[in-house]
Amino acid sequence: MDPDRIFLGQFNDHFEKINDELDKTLSTHVPLIESIGSHSLLGEGKRLRPLLFVLACRLCGYQGEDTYRFSTIFEYIHTASLLHDDVIDNGHIRRKKPSVNHVWGNSAAVLSGDFLYSKSFSLAVACKNLEFLKVLTDTTTRMAEGQVLELVHTHNWNITKDEYMEIIISKTAVLISAACACGAIISGAERRTVDHLAQFGFNCGVAFQLMDDLLDYTSSQNAFGKPVGKDLKEGKITLPLIYTLPSIEGTEIERLEDLFRTQKADDEDYRKLINLVRNNGVVDRIRSEAKIYVDRAARFLDPFPTSPVKGNLTDLNNYIVERNF
Repeated sequence: MDPDRIFLGQFNDHFEKINDELDKTLSTHVPLIESIGSHSLLGEGKRLRPLLFVLACRLCGYQGEDTYRFSTIFEYIHTASLLHDDVIDNGHIRRKKPSVNHVWGNSAAVLSGDFLYSKSFSLAVACKNLEFLKVLTDTTTRMAEGQVLELVHTHNWNITKDEYMEIIISKTAVLISAACACGAIISGAERRTVDHLAQFGFNCGVAFQLMDDLLDYTSSQNAFGKPVGKDLKEGKITLPLIYTLPSIEGTEIERLEDLFRTQKADDEDYRKLINLVRNNGVVDRIRSEAKIYVDRAARFLDPFPTSPVKGNLTDLNNYIVERNF
């Protein structure tokens, strides 16, 4: 068994309960939505966001039976964003299987994503907690802004690191932050505790996406669950390429930019660019930056007393820079 599966195996009891609730709450009288929901939600998937919500609840002493049901809110929102992303990017593989848009078409994927967003808020209303709802609405608004920003910068080889960071914060970090914060909110924790868990999730989320974008250049399709170089093929200029471009001559950058923008780049062009990223120190540089965010996240757990749950959160945070998928 690979190291990722071994590490995540310690959370199997949580994953089973999360998956059971996903199966139960995915109810609709429209068979197509159920088919798409099962395809996109059940089976493969890290379940990182609902797991963090559950662990945040436990850290704050909340033992409610509804913990796992409410945890699905964050997986619904995440999956909805992936459905929309794959339509925008014309993605064909997601979670080691054909993407929803590839199987059922773009219209079905968009509408099913809308359904999952609606489902998440329907579940959230049952929390009867206005602060919980406000965090979710602010988060999904920011995520939509991030998707638009990413669209604006598609094939923009002049994108800056600051612009890139704004995209990954909006698309990834804010939802992971919300999962942690909402675990504290539903527990009735004091403001300082909510803020600490929100910041833990935020920094954890930034590190997660830095590593995700690095894995797009360094992992294998079998391990990663989607084609290596997928971001590049979709016109997403992420940090590994941003850091690599200064080492390439200006005329060569212009040639490559034109090839990729017009989709005339062949497999050899992709291989050359991926190898440039892999062999110029970028991998270690980004791992080091991700570790800075992991260390920062860990400091927001310092005020909490030592416990098995705190240990789980610490281990998950450290795992982010070690994972292979």
